[in-house]
Amino acid sequence: MKRLDEDGVVDELVGRLARLTPDTRGRWGRMTAPEMVCHLLDSYHVAMGKRDVSSVDTLFTRTLLRFFAIHVPVRWPQGVPTRPEIDPQRQGTRPEQFEREREMLATLIRAFAGRAGTFAPHPAFGPMTRREWMIWGYRHPDHHFRQFGI
Repeated sequence: MKRLDEDGVVDELVGRLARLTPDTRGRWGRMTAPEMVCHLLDSYHVAMGKRDVSSVDTLFTRTLLRFFAIHVPVRWPQGVPTRPEIDPQRQGTRPEQFEREREMLATLIRAFAGRAGTFAPHPAFGPMTRREWMIWGYRHPDHHFRQFGI
């Protein structure tokens, strides 16, 4: 299972992100490429405690769902609903300047990987270890980058 704190993993993600254009079409879902960038920015900000999000944390999501999403090497399913606060078509950040936001995401991925502080609880998985956050920090953008074929 890849983690952001492993050698070369951040560079891999940032390289894939560099191939994204505002016109890249998604293979599934309803987000545009610029909306996906904003969604990932918002998601990392939630994890770092810089953005509030409503919780759907239950015993099931904290245990079984978290175990499979973080620790089992299978692709995440398509079409899983996201929290409204990080959905750019609802209450999340709306895209404004693609190039600037894409660069902000590259910078944020690097900052997240090197974060020494604590992380906020995940809205569904609850409190996670740093190792789990590093896995999530790779798997979440990987899921969306696959969505856009990058």
